[in-house]
Amino acid sequence: MLNITVPSLELYDDVNNLFINTKETKLCLEHSLVSISKWESKWNKPFLSKDQKTIDETIDYVKCMTITQNIDNNVYKCLSKENIKDINEYIDAPMTATTFYDTRKNVGHKEIITSELIYYWMISLNIPMECQRWHLNRLLTLIRICNIKNDPGKKMSRNEIMSRNAALNAARRKKFNTRG
Repeated sequence: MLNITVPSLELYDDVNNLFINTKETKLCLEHSLVSISKWESKWNKPFLSKDQKTIDETIDYVKCMTITQNIDNNVYKCLSKENIKDINEYIDAPMTATTFYDTRKNVGHKEIITSELIYYWMISLNIPMECQRWHLNRLLTLIRICNIKNDPGKKMSRNEIMSRNAALNAARRKKFNTRG
């Protein structure tokens, strides 16, 4: 959960030719499967695509993330650069200590990931529905762990083990500035 404070500003409405004053507002935001589901239902396209989002789509996602009640729509027009930076850092944060060593190469066609697909993964892996409110990156990490643990896996060949160990040793030598 991210808490941000949107500063008070005076805005000018070109359509109605009047000034709008907004108060300083505290927003509580949640980057979760629920937020993505709300956004996708409005925009009818996958949120997790590599496509660049428009300003309207981005602001609307911040609205979908907001769990604070009764927020004036003009507040979202007053988001500062610092607010946007904080929101983007929050969205990109892993929210877990889990790391993965990926031996397989990312080759081939990538599946388009939508909120419904993530819900399917949750159901098929028996992940409780209350996890839909977790930070999305944490939920995706849990799904990945469940898939890894449920996969019988493939044993590494002798050459793969030697190659991996050589890479780990080289990284350690570099980190500790030693020769062996």
